[in-house]
Amino acid sequence: MAAAPTTEKLPSGVIVEHLTRGTGAQPSATDVVKVNYRGTLPNGTEFDSSAKHGGPATFPLNRVIPCWTQGVQTMKVGGKAKLTCPSATAYGERGVGPIPPNTDLTFEVELVDIVKQ
Repeated sequence: MAAAPTTEKLPSGVIVEHLTRGTGAQPSATDVVKVNYRGTLPNGTEFDSSAKHGGPATFPLNRVIPCWTQGVQTMKVGGKAKLTCPSATAYGERGVGPIPPNTDLTFEVELVDIVKQ
């Protein structure tokens, strides 16, 4: 039987709900990670997903929004989590594309791998 999800609140206000615990390595902020993700607005509207881009996304963890940098570091490879990002840890006052300024965001993230440099 799978363990119940555990939730942690980071000092920045980011909430990480671990849906599936990974058993692999845990990334640091300077690692390049490979993830599947789905991002939604507070009303549930999807604004982006890795599936829209043809599969997992790969990027340096320290070059994305702070919510991701902080939240993904709490995960292990193979894990899935729901990140609830206060607007200050997402796009803040500037907003981006379909995301209005000062919007809290939710991401479902699966940490597929840590890419060796």
